[in-house]
Amino acid sequence: MTAHPLRLDHLVISARTLDEGTQYVADTLGVAPAGGGAHPLMRTHNRLLNLWDDVYLEVIAVDPQAAAMPDAAAGGDTPRPRLFALDDPATHARLENGPYLSHWVARVERPKRLSLWQAQYPQRIAPIVPMTRGDFTWGLSVPDDGAFPSWEGAGDGVLPSLIQWDSPRHPSDALPATGIALKALKAVHPQAERISAQLHWLGAVHLLDLRATEGAPALVAEFETPDGLRTLK
Repeated sequence: MTAHPLRLDHLVISARTLDEGTQYVADTLGVAPAGGGAHPLMRTHNRLLNLWDDVYLEVIAVDPQAAAMPDAAAGGDTPRPRLFALDDPATHARLENGPYLSHWVARVERPKRLSLWQAQYPQRIAPIVPMTRGDFTWGLSVPDDGAFPSWEGAGDGVLPSLIQWDSPRHPSDALPATGIALKALKAVHPQAERISAQLHWLGAVHLLDLRATEGAPALVAEFETPDGLRTLK
């Protein structure tokens, strides 16, 4: 584990539309995500749900109202790929069956500097993209192709993206309390040993209950709610 272990920042529910994702969370947890806003660079938008201990749940979808923004790295002619594999045909196909828990994001807290860490280990950490939403500013690790983070070919949403907040407030500070707490974040992956090795290197192995499987990769989050245990997957 690194000298500065990471914290869980937020969970990601991918959806075709914000309304579909919001309804999925509301039906499961009993509270609907709200607020949020747009990410102009990524042409996405979101809604958020507060959880206990400075963690939140994000519902994210392609923003149909977003204008295409040129990608400077591609010569300014084409928009950059959206984050969290939202442009991937495999993601589109899976979303036809409804919203799902696609990913999670780990927080890098100061004094560790995420941008410097990435510059030192670019083979292990994707480029850090500056992002904004309203009054919030942050840096997020996003592969140039918009795919999920991976290590030695293994990822599939099970390895976390990394985030460092630059604004003084965290989004959870601006969200109403819900009485909902994450009990456990679990995952299965056919290349669990590679995933585990990268989690150890990042200092995030304590955040995920990882098991090997012969099937498809998957994430499952268990929550304590006022109405009992609930699960998103």
